[in-house]
Amino acid sequence: MLLPKKVKHRKWQKGTHRGKACRGNKLSFGQFGLKGLEISRITSRQIEAARRTLTRHLKKEGKIWIRIFPDKPITSKGTEVPMGAGKGDVSHFVAIVKPGTILFEVDGVSEKIAQEGLKKVSYKLPIKTKFVKIN
Repeated sequence: MLLPKKVKHRKWQKGTHRGKACRGNKLSFGQFGLKGLEISRITSRQIEAARRTLTRHLKKEGKIWIRIFPDKPITSKGTEVPMGAGKGDVSHFVAIVKPGTILFEVDGVSEKIAQEGLKKVSYKLPIKTKFVKIN
């Protein structure tokens, strides 16, 4: 699973998530990609499940780029812990995805194979996605 080696602050605030992606919204490495259409948090487990699905579908052909990285720590308190007593421990890391963000890129395979693989990947993710290609 993906997680940062080191973070400046161990626990972050939630923050607000609105607007469209102004960075990471164009294909930079591959010919085909998967674009997110909603605002969401994608966990490192979901990214890993999607990566495995895509590598198994491509069968050692082509190249894959993961364009998102889970760097935001999410905290949670244990069950039956009373209110107060501070913020909980870091439970997992997420990547914040805004509409227009490219999630995965693929190159070195035909369009049909890339489209089928990225469609399987979209089932593993909690947001609506769209297949995109370079014009």
